[in-house]
Amino acid sequence: MDELIKQVVEKTGISESQARMAVETTVGFLKERLPAPIAGQVDGALGGAAGAVGGLAGKAGDVLGGLGGMFGGKKD
Repeated sequence: MDELIKQVVEKTGISESQARMAVETTVGFLKERLPAPIAGQVDGALGGAAGAVGGLAGKAGDVLGGLGGMFGGKKD
């Protein structure tokens, strides 16, 4: 999860604590709404191999990149 948080910080310019809160909130939201087997895969991807985490972090960072302006962070 640390790699995902790092990506969010880099893409949005928000603080690490804000990024951690955003990631934890998003992951919790997804896990509550996904079927149990898929929710388990979210945990696996976040705690799994570096490649899986890096890919997930990159995709999430891209999606969240536009949020930086909303929170007063950097804009690309």
